[in-house]
Amino acid sequence: MKKLMSGAQILLECLHQEGCDVIFGYPGGVLLPIYDAIYDRKDIKHILVRHEQGAAHAADGYARASGKVGVCLATSGPGATNLITGIATANMDSIPMVCITGQVRTANIGTDAFQEADSVGITLPIVKYSYLVKKTEDLPGAIAEAFYIARTGRPGPTLVDLPVDVSNTSIEWSPEDYKPSKSHPYYQPQSIGDLKQIKALAKAINDSEKPVLYVGGGIISSGAQEELTKLSELTNIYVTNTLMGKGAIDETHVNSLGMLGMHGSAYANYAVHHCDLLIGIGARFDDRVTGKVDQFAPNAFFAHIEIDPAEIGKVVRCDIPIIGDAKVILTELLKHVEPKPRLPWNDRIDEWKKEFPLWYPDDENLYAPFLVEQINRLTNYEAIMVTDVGQHQMWAGQWFKSKRARNWLSSGGLGTMGYGLPAAIGAQLAHPEKRVICFTGDGSIQMNSQEFMTAVVYKLPIIVVINNNRSLGMVRQWQELFWNSRFSHTDMQAAPDFMKLIDAYGGIGFRVTTRQEAIEALTEALKITDRPIVVEAILPTEEKVWPMVPSGQPVDQMMVRRHNLETEGDEWSFADEEKELERLLKKQKKSGK
Repeated sequence: MKKLMSGAQILLECLHQEGCDVIFGYPGGVLLPIYDAIYDRKDIKHILVRHEQGAAHAADGYARASGKVGVCLATSGPGATNLITGIATANMDSIPMVCITGQVRTANIGTDAFQEADSVGITLPIVKYSYLVKKTEDLPGAIAEAFYIARTGRPGPTLVDLPVDVSNTSIEWSPEDYKPSKSHPYYQPQSIGDLKQIKALAKAINDSEKPVLYVGGGIISSGAQEELTKLSELTNIYVTNTLMGKGAIDETHVNSLGMLGMHGSAYANYAVHHCDLLIGIGARFDDRVTGKVDQFAPNAFFAHIEIDPAEIGKVVRCDIPIIGDAKVILTELLKHVEPKPRLPWNDRIDEWKKEFPLWYPDDENLYAPFLVEQINRLTNYEAIMVTDVGQHQMWAGQWFKSKRARNWLSSGGLGTMGYGLPAAIGAQLAHPEKRVICFTGDGSIQMNSQEFMTAVVYKLPIIVVINNNRSLGMVRQWQELFWNSRFSHTDMQAAPDFMKLIDAYGGIGFRVTTRQEAIEALTEALKITDRPIVVEAILPTEEKVWPMVPSGQPVDQMMVRRHNLETEGDEWSFADEEKELERLLKKQKKSGK
C-alpha cells in the first residue's frame, strides 16, 4: 500500500531490501533527513565512525569478510572527498561497496554552495557506477542499479549522490514497489566461459609437464575455492596465490606454494619462472607479481580465466583467454581434465622449498614472522587477519596461513596505509563470533588511529598488533638497498606512547620486547572480549623482508637471505648476493633444474 514517504525513508527501505543491515557513516548538514530517518530504524545498525575515510574502509572490511555489499554514508563536500581513498582502495581490489553521499540542494548545484563538491565527477575514475539523484522518484531505481552493478561481474564500488531536497521530499510510495535489479540493459557481465576455449585449456593441462596455477582475488569473489582445490588435487598442479588470493586454497594444503611476487616465496617465484603452462585465474598480473614483464614466466604457455575482459592481455600475452566467472568455468573445466599422478615437476619444486625456505633468525630478537606464527597457533588458524601496508603486511602475507576464504583482508592494489583498523572494525561487525587481528605498523596505525574510539564504543575486541620498528620500514628497506642507506625522513622514533594512547581511548595495551612476553600478551589479549587490545611489539629497525625481487627486475634477480645460499658469514651485501645467486643459478642450470 502506498503511503507518503520521504526520500530518506525510501532510501533506508531500499537498503534494507538489498540486505544491508550495517551502515558506516558520519553525519552532516545535508544528511539530516537521512539521519532523522535512521533514528527510527531498528533493522539497520548505523556505526558512527570518527572520520569518513574510516567509514569507507570499514564498509570495505565488512564486504570482504561477509561477502555482502558494504555501505557507507558521508555528507557533501569534505565528507564525500574523505571517502575517496577508501573508494579507490575498494576499486583496486574489486570490493563491492555502495557509497551514499549527501549533496547540496539541486537548485544550488554548480554555485559553489557551502560544502559543495562534484562527488560524481571526482569519483568517476574509481567507481563502476555513479548517479546524481535529482528527483525523489528516481531514488529507488538508482539504489537498485548501484547494488546490482556493485555485486555482479567484477565487483566494485558504486556511488549515489543525494541532494538534501531529494532526501527531504515526500512522495507516495510503497516498499512493495522496490524491485532489486537482476539485469541492466547497458551492463551485461559474462559469466559462462567459451566451451571451446575451456576444452583447449583442458588439453593444455593434460599435455603439460610443468604447469602452475596462479590465482587471485577472483577466486574469493566467485566462491570458487572448492573447485580450485579439486582441480589442483585431480591434476596434481601446485597453486601459488597473489596477496589478494590468500584463502583461495587452504595454505596448509600440500599443493599450496603461498604467495609469489616481489616478497613471495622463492620457490613460488622459481616455479612460475620455470613453468611451461601458467594458468591465471581471477588475477590481474600485477607489476609486483610480474616484475620485468618480458622475462616473466619466459617459457610458459599462458591461460587466463578472468571475468573482466579488459584484464586479459593487458600486461602479459594470453594464449588461451577465457572470459567469465571463475566458479562457473572451473566447474566446466573439471569435466574435461584428466587425473594426473604426481609429476616430476612437483619434486623439483619441493627441492626449491627445501633450498629456499622462508625463515627468520633464531636469536634473541622479536620478529614479525614469529608474531604471525603465534597468531596462527593460538587461534588455531581461525582468526580473521587484517593488515595495514608496509613490511608487516608482507611478513603477514608470507607467514599467515589462510585456510579459507574471507579471513585475510589487506589493501593490495592501492596499498593504503591506515586501512587496517577501520577494516578490522568492519570485519568484526560482520563476524562478531570470530577473533579479528589487525596487524599493523607504527606508521600505518597513526593514519587512522582515531577509530580506536569507534571500536571502544561498540565494544569490539579487535587485537591490534603494532609492529613498532620506529621507522617507515618498507621505505627504509628500499633506501638501504637501493639508495645508499640515505634514510631520508623514514625515522618514526617521534611517535605517541601507544600504551597511553589505547588507554586514553578506553582499550587495553601490552608492550612486549621478547618472544615469551609476546606469547603471554597474545594469550591474555584473546581472553578479552569487550574492548580493543593493543599488543605493541618492539622489533629491530634494521630487519628486512626477504625474499625480494627488486622493482622492475626479473625473478632471477631475486634477493634472498645469505642463510639460504649455502655461504658463511653474517654480513650481507647486495654485491655478494648477486654473485651468490649467479653461482646458484649456474649450479641449477648445470644440474638441469
